[in-house]
Amino acid sequence: MGSRQVSTWQGKKVTVAGLGVSGIPAARVLHGLGAVVTVVNDGDDERSRTQAAELEAEGITVRLGDGSSLPAGTELIVTTPGWKPAKPLFLAATEAGVPVWGDVELAWRLRGPDAAPWLAVTGTNGKTTTVRMLASILEAAGLRTAAVGNIGVSLLDAVLGDTTYDVLAVELSSYQLHWAPSLRAHSAAVLNLAPDHLDWHGSMEAYAADKGRIYEGNTVACVYNADDKATEDLVREADVEEGCRAIGFTLGTPGPSQLGVVDGILVDRAFVDNRHKQAQELAEVADVRPPAPHNIANALAAAALARAFGVPPAAVRDGLRAFRPDPHRIEHVQDVAGVAYIDDSKATNTHAAEASLAAYDPIVWIAGGLAKGATFDELVERSAKRLRGVVLIGADRALIAEALARHAPEVPVVDLDRTDTGAMSAAVREAAGLARPGDTVLLAPACASMDMFANYNKRGEAFADAVRALAERA
Repeated sequence: MGSRQVSTWQGKKVTVAGLGVSGIPAARVLHGLGAVVTVVNDGDDERSRTQAAELEAEGITVRLGDGSSLPAGTELIVTTPGWKPAKPLFLAATEAGVPVWGDVELAWRLRGPDAAPWLAVTGTNGKTTTVRMLASILEAAGLRTAAVGNIGVSLLDAVLGDTTYDVLAVELSSYQLHWAPSLRAHSAAVLNLAPDHLDWHGSMEAYAADKGRIYEGNTVACVYNADDKATEDLVREADVEEGCRAIGFTLGTPGPSQLGVVDGILVDRAFVDNRHKQAQELAEVADVRPPAPHNIANALAAAALARAFGVPPAAVRDGLRAFRPDPHRIEHVQDVAGVAYIDDSKATNTHAAEASLAAYDPIVWIAGGLAKGATFDELVERSAKRLRGVVLIGADRALIAEALARHAPEVPVVDLDRTDTGAMSAAVREAAGLARPGDTVLLAPACASMDMFANYNKRGEAFADAVRALAERA
């Protein structure tokens, strides 16, 4: 860490908002740079007290149970992503003229002069998968890289650690982008846009605007989803470097400056010598796992970012072949009595569930949980023709039941009036009773999991356990 960096921070009074996965590392980094760090945290539970004691032993001040008031003399706030912009602490900072950065902004500003460029990805769904695909492609090209941001290596570790990277594959949430005003990526992609986290952002317009920040100052390519006009609109509104190109991806036949699919082949008509007459074969649809439509879109976005960085076509193919998806993302658990059981517990909103439902036909759908303010009419209307039956669980299952009654009245529905963790076993048994050989039983809840489970992983594990128990009885 250069002496110039240290001197810049020496004695600077910085308030870190929130303990947790980004707050604690930020506090330690800033303290190491010579800043006078105070951490404020809303919670005052046993875990927080343990974390606070560790930080205070290092010379960092921690105020528990008081995340609202601005510590005297604060010159900068560095916030964890989850804290809402409307919190009193930030309103007080605005009044006092104190800037607020997120952990992404801090990492961006602490990069060295020879730092690796960032290939950045955001979107309502598919971010983690796309970034991991991108990292796999970059590795296949022989580049030193890491999947960072919301996943994998922390951004602060990536920019301050001993490892030297050629390029970073960066996943960014709308929260992180909101607090990253000076971020300027080499190239960036917005995968899709659908209502999500509106309680945090306040409106769909504010949510979309924060997603669109990822394009600001891009130097080579703004990658957008040609099948989702809202993402193209964000590109049009972005202020980019001279020469930066808009690159679309589509599940259909690509036009010039697009990547798409032709006869089962992923093709590039953007990064070729004559994009009006040429198309470069990159990989086969069969190289994408799983080859569900939305996952092919993820692969095209990853390929577009990699090609923007100069990666050769063979590396795209090899990287996609080497990639293995994370658990609970359209994960095939097993077949039982000729029925496929698919775990997509990660489908925690309607947009993700619709993508999952589009990948199979016919389906017995297991759905429900915490709706987070979502409505289900569009989802059910678009997916109704694929449904053999539906099993509903969770706190807000009635909202889905009402949408089914309006838009798919002929589809049989089993409404399990349960929110206990054991309900998943009953749901799988009921789904098996509705399914016929050749069908797919799909867990794609379209809801968050916290009414019944600690997280979507635990929900997916409960589903898989129930399927294996079903197989043992078969």
